[in-house]
Amino acid sequence: MMKNISKEEELLKEIESLKKDSVEFKNKYLRALADYQNLEKRIALQREESAKYASTGVIMKLLSVFDTLEKAEKHLKDQGLSLGVKSFWDALKSENVTRIDTVRKKFDPVEMECVEVFEGEDDDMIAEEVRPGYKLNGKVIRVAQVKVSKKTKGKTEEKIK
Repeated sequence: MMKNISKEEELLKEIESLKKDSVEFKNKYLRALADYQNLEKRIALQREESAKYASTGVIMKLLSVFDTLEKAEKHLKDQGLSLGVKSFWDALKSENVTRIDTVRKKFDPVEMECVEVFEGEDDDMIAEEVRPGYKLNGKVIRVAQVKVSKKTKGKTEEKIK
């Protein structure tokens, strides 16, 4: 009878051990499944992001052409050229290209490159846009080149006196 009891106890211990293993394997499986699902989501987001910016190279080339056409339009005042420039800009906008606004703005080194600094009334204000900057889907693809005014200490001191 002692043998039966110890055999039963042994079997019960083995059952408990197997239950613990089962719970442990289930938890590992659930963690691995969650990791896999997160990986799938991350890959989908990366694909989406890549697709969003896949056209960046082509758009950069087109922006150079667009800049040239805009300059020609300002000098020639030709209605046909103006329609072409407007149509070109509409096509760029349809690809989520936007122009960086620099008019009467404070200098922002993320969106702008300073090509000249000169004395002025306001500090770090854009005085002139040399070359427009653009964003694609909200991300800067070409910084605007600008001229920035800087307030000088001498001028400020003269105004105070």
